[in-house]
Amino acid sequence: MAGLASDGSNPDVSLLYDINGIARDAPPWFDRVMEFVGEYGIMLGLVLVVLWCWWSVRRRGTLADSVSAVTGLVWAPLAAGIALLVNIPIRGFVERPRPFNDHEGLDVLVDGKTDFSFVSDHATMAMAIGVGLFVAHRKFGLAAIALAFAEGFCRVYMGVHYPTDVIGGFALGTAVALLLAPVAHALLTPVVSAVARSRSGARLVRSRSAAERRPRPETLDIPEPRMGSGENDLAA
Repeated sequence: MAGLASDGSNPDVSLLYDINGIARDAPPWFDRVMEFVGEYGIMLGLVLVVLWCWWSVRRRGTLADSVSAVTGLVWAPLAAGIALLVNIPIRGFVERPRPFNDHEGLDVLVDGKTDFSFVSDHATMAMAIGVGLFVAHRKFGLAAIALAFAEGFCRVYMGVHYPTDVIGGFALGTAVALLLAPVAHALLTPVVSAVARSRSGARLVRSRSAAERRPRPETLDIPEPRMGSGENDLAA
């Protein structure tokens, strides 16, 4: 299974050289930026998107909306961790070497990669977080998925993965985040609801300002009865 991409006629290898060729032509400072972004920056960006989403959902909507959204936010990083565990036997079964081990002329921006290539851990984690977040909140989820695609591009640009490594990571992260979501939400929702009802953890699910807001009661314009004199009442 190690020879998934071995010769230059393979579109996977051709695309690898095309994308990595941008790194060869780029100035050194840009490569250093892409190295940081692809290795750490985008993953940090995903964490910030999750935190921003959490800050937003706990301040808006009803308590039930907040519980549902926070449950999805908790599931997103858990899905990434489970997807990484699933990837361990996949890598051991495929045993695909890193592209720079089989192909010359690549501009490798990160040294010390000695493990197998298929599938990409970074792409798997990024897409699992993105899809898990999309289930909880569409707008923030789309932003996270866009970051996941950028992560995949960076991994090929850096010369440490084939394009199919990235596509496999996207598929694995998406599958774990979606297929296990119903079970995960069923297990996590009671926990998040209990936290929301507790004194110490309520603010993790619902902000103080949102909790203190109460819907204004509807008032009915009922005319007050006219108090007539006793004689008029008797006459009526």
